[in-house]
Amino acid sequence: MPRRKADHPAETLPFRPFAEDTGVQTFGEFSIENGTRRIALHGSLDLTRDRAGLARARALKGLLDAVVATLEAEDLPEAVPDEPEASETVRNPFA
Repeated sequence: MPRRKADHPAETLPFRPFAEDTGVQTFGEFSIENGTRRIALHGSLDLTRDRAGLARARALKGLLDAVVATLEAEDLPEAVPDEPEASETVRNPFA
């Protein structure tokens, strides 16, 4: 899974919500996993009351603003099914 690490959150890398199933954006111990049907948020992120905290908050806000804009631009179903997408079966090379 390609990881995009934002060491300097104010300079976040492009994140296209729902565009792929493999991208992960990280902020320290906090990760945002991109998917075509859902975006998963995991971990912990401290938004401290200083310039670094402000930079992290702005980066997170920018990412969430992109998610909201993408969702608002689409004709959405009432809910996404909970079942995971079907995975492709791979032949066992050792059998």
